[in-house]
Amino acid sequence: AVPILRELIERGEEEDACIELLSSILEVLYTAQKLRAHCGAGEGRHGDAELAQVKKHVQLILERLLHTVNRRLVVLERENALRSHYVACMAAILSQMDKDHYSSYIKTFPSRAELMDFLMETFILFKDLIGKTVYPCDWVVMNMVQNREFLRAINHFAVTLTEMFLSNSGFELQLWNNYFHLAVAFLTQDSLQLENFSQAKRSSILAKYGDMRGAIGASIRDMWYNLGQHKIEFIPGMVGPILEMTLVPELELRKSTIPIFFDMMLCEYELTRSFSRFEDEILRKLDSEVEGGRGDEQYKQLFESILLSCCRGHPELAKPGENFVALVTGLLERLLDYRAVMNDENKTYSMSCTVNLLNFYKEIDRQAMYIRYLYKLKDLHISYENYTEGAYTLLLHARLLKWSDEANTAPMQGLHSPSLHTQRQLKEFLYNQIVDYFDQGKMWEEAIHICKELAEQYESEVFDYEMLSDILQREAKFYEKILKVLRPSPDYFAVGYYGQGFPTFLRNKVFIYRGKEYERREDFEMRLLSPFPNAEKLTTTSPPGQDVTGSPGQYIQCFTVQPAEEAKGRFKDRSIPEQITNFYKANHVQKFSYSRPFKKGPKDPDNEFANMWIERTTFVTAYPLPGILRWFAVTSTTTTVISPLENAIETMMKTNEKIMSEINRHQNDPSLPINPLSMLLNGIVDPAVMGGFAKYEAAFFQESYLQEHPEDEGNIEKLKDLIAWQAPLLAEGIRIHGRKVTEDLRPFHERMEQCFMQLRAKVESQYGVREMICFEDRRSGRPRSMAWGADWDRLSNAGDRQSLHSTETPPTPKPAPRTPESEDRRSERRESRSSTFFGYRRQDPRQSISELPEPQDEKRRLSRNMSESSLGNSDGKQPPPSRDAPGAQPSPAGLALSPTGFGGRMRSASRAPPPPRRISPTVYETFLELSDAAA
Repeated sequence: AVPILRELIERGEEEDACIELLSSILEVLYTAQKLRAHCGAGEGRHGDAELAQVKKHVQLILERLLHTVNRRLVVLERENALRSHYVACMAAILSQMDKDHYSSYIKTFPSRAELMDFLMETFILFKDLIGKTVYPCDWVVMNMVQNREFLRAINHFAVTLTEMFLSNSGFELQLWNNYFHLAVAFLTQDSLQLENFSQAKRSSILAKYGDMRGAIGASIRDMWYNLGQHKIEFIPGMVGPILEMTLVPELELRKSTIPIFFDMMLCEYELTRSFSRFEDEILRKLDSEVEGGRGDEQYKQLFESILLSCCRGHPELAKPGENFVALVTGLLERLLDYRAVMNDENKTYSMSCTVNLLNFYKEIDRQAMYIRYLYKLKDLHISYENYTEGAYTLLLHARLLKWSDEANTAPMQGLHSPSLHTQRQLKEFLYNQIVDYFDQGKMWEEAIHICKELAEQYESEVFDYEMLSDILQREAKFYEKILKVLRPSPDYFAVGYYGQGFPTFLRNKVFIYRGKEYERREDFEMRLLSPFPNAEKLTTTSPPGQDVTGSPGQYIQCFTVQPAEEAKGRFKDRSIPEQITNFYKANHVQKFSYSRPFKKGPKDPDNEFANMWIERTTFVTAYPLPGILRWFAVTSTTTTVISPLENAIETMMKTNEKIMSEINRHQNDPSLPINPLSMLLNGIVDPAVMGGFAKYEAAFFQESYLQEHPEDEGNIEKLKDLIAWQAPLLAEGIRIHGRKVTEDLRPFHERMEQCFMQLRAKVESQYGVREMICFEDRRSGRPRSMAWGADWDRLSNAGDRQSLHSTETPPTPKPAPRTPESEDRRSERRESRSSTFFGYRRQDPRQSISELPEPQDEKRRLSRNMSESSLGNSDGKQPPPSRDAPGAQPSPAGLALSPTGFGGRMRSASRAPPPPRRISPTVYETFLELSDAAA
């Protein structure tokens, strides 16, 4: 067969002839095996002679046969059946080659260049065969035989590399690079990952073939250290393959190969005084490797311990090395958390882990990775119809871009048009997408901000008036939606994850969640508990003890919290449509409160308000809600205790605000149903329903209470004043109710009127008279609500002090200038669509809502805020001059402002009240602080 094969090879015949000859050679090899076994059985010298003759023939053809097989495998890459024959043939031939055969074969190459070509082709061929196996994965024996022979060949060729291609003059970078990539590919192939096999199969493989990963890993380590000064040429190119090798879950392999990283750090540091290239590459590769399923907690601990010990042994690398190790282990922890939840059906926790990762990359200034996870988070949000959160996420990328024609430096993510070459084009594209998401999420206020920025660019920078027209029309529609489209306020929930059974990013932490529209707490809890079927729900709202937080189980605590509204400076002293203020009450909120009532002191079975204390817990989140998530972790918690009297004051404040809100709504939308207003008013005026404020009087207005709590005198006066101000609010509410009530509910309304008449008589006799002013809004009819800033108290008190001590008659305001005719006509048109609302505005006072006086008395009743009997005071000082005097003009500055925003007058039933002054509508707590001093 040997002469025929040589002739065929020299003539370049096709594979059919070669295959026939190769089959003959396989028969020769089979015969040799039989003869070897026969000789081993003691058949004598005749068998040895025959075996030597056969081996001599085989050795003659090995040199050319191996090269022919390599060349034919490249041609037959897609012909798997034929390919498997060649691979089997090559494995059989390699199994017959010993060290002397390899040495003889290497020496047959006439030149160094030809040898290098052979090694290059062989490394490429082996890597290709490892990556595209010709045998099924369950053919374990064939795969292991092939791997065993490949390993022997790779180790023999590694010796050739070290001997002939390592010297300074003869170093071949590409050849060494091919070797390392081949060795790593061999080590990480699926057929060698024994942990994926059953215990029986794993034991059988180890007994027959051993764990080849350890052998090739040791070879890679030795070859790396043999490189010497050439190591720097493989940084950062070899960081990824070495990382892939160390991530293989084999303990001894990890221990022997992780120190290569320190050698890389040291090599780069000695040359450049930093290892930034190595650091950047390992962070980038680690992300993709862990996401692909490699790495575990053991690897994180080994990496940290081994590299820290190496760095501490080198003084110059001690501190930067520790920082690097902390960086990598922090990333590993977040990546492992992300991988653990990324395949869950509930993507809630995938979003949390994604945010942890993108925040990490932002902190270490890895913009490409940061943007990569931004788009992962955005896609998650959109898949769950979290359009608001998707818009905020996309906005983070848009904020990184400039309104300029600079080229995009960061890689673009998503299905962006290929025409978006400049930062301006990409930013405009993102902004339009963000506006769409905000629109779908009903966050029109945020969409308007983006529209304004786009409009400025179209108008002042690119002068695209057609696009300007389009964006302004969209902006106008958003303003219209704010006022006309119903937007339910979301509920917020505090959720605590307690116990060691939760992953680290949840363990013993509290989060504030933003619920979906119309989502009940029961539905939210069911959605929350679904990823943790073994978790136990805590029934209390108190923070758990160490027995829960340190236990190995899982405990979830959930309860509703209220957003703590913060004063908006631009809303102070203004009447703002309810739809606008309601948005800011439930959005852009970072503080949330939970009030837990408890009993303290002696119990009063007839009056629960006397000892009803409130424990109020305020939670502060890491970021305002809504944001790039529907929840954020709580960063700080404070707890305050509210006394029963303070609780009563808060309750009265909220009740008055609720009455005013209902009045404003019905004034501006007559089609609203009457039922909510009916229940609200009846629950206050009918003692049989809620008990009214009689419970407060019994609990706090007794002399015995004031003697026991003299420090509460100021708060008692505040509560009395709030009760007094409630009467005119109820009067207006009942007036609206009487106008809209149907005939079948007329008896109910009359009963409510009777109760209110009795209530008002009692309130006015005990706490004085408060009268409200009705102002006419000369704008289109919209529900009004009041909002104030923190400076209202300071400004109003300053005016009060001036009013208290001044003895001069205030100057008469000058008449307003004549309005031009065109302005008059516009005013008339506005009058025709005006609506009425209640609040402090610089308009002409109208009829009081608390009384229905005769028309001739109306102006006198509303002209000022003054006691009927206060013509002087006890210290002899003259009171402010009467504004009812001839020439005096009614002015808002002379009217008392109610805690709920109503202007009017006060009359005391028991003593002369102090001169009129404004009441702080922000917290209603400063109205009577100076009352006694002023009196």
